[in-house]
Amino acid sequence: MRLLLLLVLAAVIGSVGAAIAGQKRQGCLINIVIGFVGAVIGTWLAAQLHAPVFLVLFGVPVIWAIIGAALFMAVIGAIAGRR
Repeated sequence: MRLLLLLVLAAVIGSVGAAIAGQKRQGCLINIVIGFVGAVIGTWLAAQLHAPVFLVLFGVPVIWAIIGAALFMAVIGAIAGRR
């Protein structure tokens, strides 16, 4: 059950992060991957900045994960370019 909740949380984080970065059309699996990568980037960034963690669900700092997902999608969008 915890794994299913983590997958749903990653999908929500990925879709919100992608929307902030201006990417609109991804599938559910892509949003899950974006959410997991965003959580890794966001957690690392928060540790580097010695920033406080505000909202933690299932061990995931949600706000920092969304910021990480948005940064990840912005970099991917800059590398791939717009279609």
